[in-house]
Amino acid sequence: MSLACILALFSGACKIPPVEVLRTILSTSGIADSNHFYDVVIFQIRIPRILLAISVGSALSVAGCVYQGVFKNPLVEPYILGVSSGAAFGAALSIVMGLSLISQQMTALVFALISTFAAYSVATKSEETPVINLILSGIVINALFTAGISFLKTVADSEQLRSLTFWLMGGIYVAEWDDVMLVLPVIIVFTGVLWAKAWTLNIMTLSKDEARTLGVNTDFYKKYFIFFSAIIASVSVATVGVISWIGLIVPHIARIMVGPDHRMLIPSSMLMGATFTLLCDTLARTLTTGEIPITILTSLFAGPYLIYLIRNNRAIYFD
Repeated sequence: MSLACILALFSGACKIPPVEVLRTILSTSGIADSNHFYDVVIFQIRIPRILLAISVGSALSVAGCVYQGVFKNPLVEPYILGVSSGAAFGAALSIVMGLSLISQQMTALVFALISTFAAYSVATKSEETPVINLILSGIVINALFTAGISFLKTVADSEQLRSLTFWLMGGIYVAEWDDVMLVLPVIIVFTGVLWAKAWTLNIMTLSKDEARTLGVNTDFYKKYFIFFSAIIASVSVATVGVISWIGLIVPHIARIMVGPDHRMLIPSSMLMGATFTLLCDTLARTLTTGEIPITILTSLFAGPYLIYLIRNNRAIYFD
């Protein structure tokens, strides 16, 4: 990840010589003189963007890793309970109503959490929440919020529709220090909360009876993991929009490299997700003179890999 950070710091539409990048960074300690223009580019644009990409990639990857463990399904990802569609609806509502960017983020976060709780409530019966019910309820909630987004598109004016379209495609070009200061602490704290119970998640991959025999209340911890995973995924989506595939593909790669033990899998997914997202974002802002929505790049990289996984592990996914 360190190399990815260095690459992102030295890359961009504004060509800054590597020597000037180093001089600008050293100027904070008084070792070298600074250039105001370079200061703005490095400290107000690139560094916040790097930190936000790392935060979002980590959050989506950890959420995907935890969901796959809870649901015992390798094709589950953070958006399965309607996090993305709920957040997208909240953002679309804010854009159409002409609210500020901060209000847009808060509204997206609130609706993402509402969609998660709605999916869980619909799936729960007699204090039992079967995984298949949870997945199906997530599909239904996704469909409802998607219909709401379609309606908002029809009533939005051309400028609102343009803003909404770019938000739905996802992008870290919105990065500012305020976003970083909002997102980073939340993700660090709640990722730590999830990692602290990694051993419990290992036990939950067993059958329900086996987990109870080992003293784990599966119903309580299912809510625990779903809730905290939904928070970090919701905060990410509310800030940068919908970025697909990261929470689905990265945990697979991490599982191949470090094995199924969540005590190692969660931090590995976090680091790999941060690196993958940062590299995709660096490409998104350097491949062309404009800005490529990052979801396009994550899909181009992750789609073929998922096809490879499915074709070579059909017994795992479909039997």
